[in-house]
Amino acid sequence: MSVLNPGDSFLYMKVGVHANETLEDIIKRKRQEIEDAGVSFWGYGGSSCHPYNAVQPFVREETAKGTKVRLLMQEITSRHYAEGLAKEYSPDGKNYYPVPKGVNVLGSRYALVVNTLDPIEAALSLSDTKVGIGNKRGIRGDQYIRGHVDKACLVYSPGAGFAERKADIELSLSAVLAEPYAVVLR
Repeated sequence: MSVLNPGDSFLYMKVGVHANETLEDIIKRKRQEIEDAGVSFWGYGGSSCHPYNAVQPFVREETAKGTKVRLLMQEITSRHYAEGLAKEYSPDGKNYYPVPKGVNVLGSRYALVVNTLDPIEAALSLSDTKVGIGNKRGIRGDQYIRGHVDKACLVYSPGAGFAERKADIELSLSAVLAEPYAVVLR
């Protein structure tokens, strides 16, 4: 089952244990946060999807074209044990605000702002995607997502002259991004 149409833009992220919390517990908590606060912050780290120079401009560029950008997640086995509760967030690097009441972000430098979190069962070949922003724009997703790179701003482009098709990955979660789409935490 495909959850994407040609040209659809999305954020891809590998997810699993985070800050000593199982993915099942994280999902339960995040859904409760969405119910109580209207949004949740899906925490992450790394530099490949920085809020200000990747996620926000990518989502704004794509939504200006009329495209709805989602977060699609692949469950993996992980061992993330960092701790620490974020108290403030910044949508712009200048102004900081308290994390919304009822929202908890653990062990993360950044967060995606989401207002839905739904289970999905879908397969995707990263060779049918391309990086949608930055100096790697246009590179096939399967060539970009490797090693420690576990997230990306991608565009679904099946059969767009790419080389061999790589094996499918299983997607298990989908979320809709809400403004300001991604934030820095402290």
